[in-house]
Amino acid sequence: MKRFLLSLLVVVVAVAGVLIAKTVRFTSRQVPPEPPAAFTVDAEAAAARLGGALRLKTLAASEGRPAEDAAFAELHAYIQAQYPRLHQTLKREPVGAHSVLYTWEGTDASLRPAMLLGHLDVVPVEPDTASSWTHPPYSGVVADGFVWGRGALDDKGSVFGILESVESLLAAGFQPRRTVLLAFGGDEEVGGHEGAETLAKLLRERGVTLESVLDEGGMIMSGTVPGVASPVALVGVAEKGFASAELIVQGEGGHSSMPPSQTAVGVLSRAISRLEESPMPASLRGGSRALFEFAGPEMGFGMRTLFANLWLFEPLVLRQLTANVTTNAAVRTTTAATMFEGSERDNILPARARAVVNFRILPGDSVEAVLEHVRRVVDDPRVKVSTLGFISEPSPVSRMDSDAWTQLQRSVRQVFPDVVIAPYLMLAASDSRYFTGLSENVYRFMPLRLGNADLSRLHGKDERVSVQGYADAVRFYAQYVRNVAN
Repeated sequence: MKRFLLSLLVVVVAVAGVLIAKTVRFTSRQVPPEPPAAFTVDAEAAAARLGGALRLKTLAASEGRPAEDAAFAELHAYIQAQYPRLHQTLKREPVGAHSVLYTWEGTDASLRPAMLLGHLDVVPVEPDTASSWTHPPYSGVVADGFVWGRGALDDKGSVFGILESVESLLAAGFQPRRTVLLAFGGDEEVGGHEGAETLAKLLRERGVTLESVLDEGGMIMSGTVPGVASPVALVGVAEKGFASAELIVQGEGGHSSMPPSQTAVGVLSRAISRLEESPMPASLRGGSRALFEFAGPEMGFGMRTLFANLWLFEPLVLRQLTANVTTNAAVRTTTAATMFEGSERDNILPARARAVVNFRILPGDSVEAVLEHVRRVVDDPRVKVSTLGFISEPSPVSRMDSDAWTQLQRSVRQVFPDVVIAPYLMLAASDSRYFTGLSENVYRFMPLRLGNADLSRLHGKDERVSVQGYADAVRFYAQYVRNVAN
């Protein structure tokens, strides 16, 4: 017994030593803040120009609804009128009906271009909610320190922040060494096929590869990462894929007074229940793991020990993450039964039952792996499984050891020196997925400070951006262009 206890003590001491050593070596990955380049923003004038853009109801075509062509045409004319230097210097190419590509030629043609990406379309406002907005959703009002209107956050705020920064850099005589591309799609909210997908195809046809891509994505959040007291600038380094599985069961129909032991609806219900009870396995990898690798060193000793030693504590971390619907989505391919159809009348047996299950696919999984999972878990030949409609594989994970990543970090810390920068997995889709084959450095970040209570404004009521926050975004884009282009 003494020998056993002594051996156990040796093991405990050895493990403790490893834990402490790894925690000590788990040091900050933040770049030190540097002074930004001198740059002045007329915050009120910039806010007014953004407000003018928010008054235009730029809705892309969707589900039988035509696009608001006149609004898009007016927006493009508005951009040309408000940013004359940009249009005197940069090459402008319309792409498709509503998208545009600007090229700011650099002095060194051997360098791969850097791209800033955004979209001009907005989501519709539900008619029965418009009257409850503090200011009408397409008013573009500047009031109480905010610019109000649909698109302020998603995504005209970033598009016009980019335009403001380039116009000011041109006024200051800045000349990029690296060519800078500005690409603004017109249909991101409905899939981006005519906009970003066409833009990416155009670049491929021209043989262009990109040094980096910066698109909309994570923002600067406070209180989002437990254990980190500072605001965290969340930079999307990957995004989930998308696929919907259609499940169909053929029945015999007939009158409900003489039912079989199990109807088509019953068979399908059992299949759905099995899928919900057996989700795809959770895994802490890619962008989700990188979040803790960058944020973990900024935590207190206890939490830092936890994330410095995932070799031991990963099962515990995953158990905690999967217990919450938001963090669960960051570590697994999620399963969501969204549609169910049976008989059209309550007294008729269904001749056919149909269900749709939506999957948001974790990088490392695939559409084919999802279908294999569905068939294996359902395990019923009566249930026919196929994909439905739009599908998208998860993106690759962008590099976090490149010069492009360093320049993005530098830019954030120069303008927002109080923040911690952390990569993360973006749960929503963006136009950037079409450009992943053109660059290994595709990042998704909007330089805006947002509180948790403001998240509901994205695609929701009272979308707005603060005047000062928008001015800071303009400063960021100007600093980022300086850094990445030179």
